[in-house]
Amino acid sequence: MRRHRFRAGLPAAVGLGLTLAACATAPAPSLPGAAVEAPATWRAGIPESGATVEAGWWSAFGDPRLTALVEQALATNADLAIAEARVREAGASAAGARAALTPSVDIGAGVQDQRRLTDLGIVTETLAAQPEVRIGYEVDLWGRLRNGDAAARAGLQASRHGRDAAALSVAAATARAYMTLLSLDAQLESVRDILENRSDALALMQRRVDAGYASQLDLARARAEHSNVAQRIPALELAVSRQENALRLLTGGLPGPVERSRLQDLRLPVIAPGLPSSLLARRPDIAQAESQLVAADAAFASARAALLPQVRLTAAAGGLFVERLDPISLWTLGSSVLAPLFDGGRREAQADAADARREQAAWAYRRAVLGAFSEAESALDALVRLGAQRARLSDQRDAAAEAAVRAGRLYDAGYVSHLDQFDAQRHSLEADLALIQVKEARLNAAIAVYQALGGGWTPDADQGSA
Repeated sequence: MRRHRFRAGLPAAVGLGLTLAACATAPAPSLPGAAVEAPATWRAGIPESGATVEAGWWSAFGDPRLTALVEQALATNADLAIAEARVREAGASAAGARAALTPSVDIGAGVQDQRRLTDLGIVTETLAAQPEVRIGYEVDLWGRLRNGDAAARAGLQASRHGRDAAALSVAAATARAYMTLLSLDAQLESVRDILENRSDALALMQRRVDAGYASQLDLARARAEHSNVAQRIPALELAVSRQENALRLLTGGLPGPVERSRLQDLRLPVIAPGLPSSLLARRPDIAQAESQLVAADAAFASARAALLPQVRLTAAAGGLFVERLDPISLWTLGSSVLAPLFDGGRREAQADAADARREQAAWAYRRAVLGAFSEAESALDALVRLGAQRARLSDQRDAAAEAAVRAGRLYDAGYVSHLDQFDAQRHSLEADLALIQVKEARLNAAIAVYQALGGGWTPDADQGSA
């Protein structure tokens, strides 16, 4: 497997400017405004040390179940099957364009049985057969067919890169869906633990009311706190079910349960982003945009060449068999020149449209590059800032948990009301849920970094030789 070598800046525009007197071609003007210069450093300040981004990056989270799900999605996802079919379609189109460069050979045969009346009134019947082989070849003086072949091959390359970009998107979407599912599991577990405490508190409050040590108002408040926690469970259970179905869809399966680990079992990998300039050679979507620009350049050159005369050579050979007579050898050789004289501007309009498509491809390339840098910067920045937020939330969660414990002791000793105890427990639950969500966000940020940096993508060797 060899690495993709990316040319700095935009590929040179290969437009054909015609001069009919010399029948020559000249490069069309490029689009300097569509070029992009890579930044020198990343704004997020991520250190260079760490694990490099390699294929199979999802295994860096240390969860074999996640690895199995991503690999299953890459093997069975319907969107990837569609992308693979598009590659085959582009391959067939490229083969057809390449075949236009070779001679065409046709074989034909005609049989004629004729019955006629001669001038003497005699009826005669004649059987004649004439097999023939025809050969045709267009002399590609101006490069119309060659550029058409180049455009088709670049289109095939673009479809391959598009398939790889789709595979990276599916892998990242599967990993994110898995992280979200684990986060929902952790939130549901936390809420169930709090609900158990609320149930014990409600039972205790009922006993205190029965014994005359508490009022009905206190009991109503305890029931309200219990219901407030209990109502979260069905919503979380629904979210878990929906997330399981979404994950099963990504992996090409019917709705159902998903085998999984726990959120705390995953590790957060340390990622080295490398230099920003290396991003241009590491993302399949950028390579796809580049190949599309190359295809648009070649298509424009082919459309301009169509304005020039076309030279075609033809040959035919065969024989004529009449009943039992000896065959008569027949052959023809010829050439033709077809020069456009007047077509109402159709060919010129096609060339102008090809030029516009080339400009669109150039700006689409710029958009892909700018989008790649934006995604990478945002993902790296999120990884840094969510780490800081997690540290603050961890301190808040510890403090809220301690406050809840102390409030419970003071309530048992009669120094604070049950409202103070419930309030402390509520803050502890919210801090716990927020910490779980930040853990999920950090894991998803790591996935976004892997995706933004190309996921360890390198084109196959056969793609480079296409």
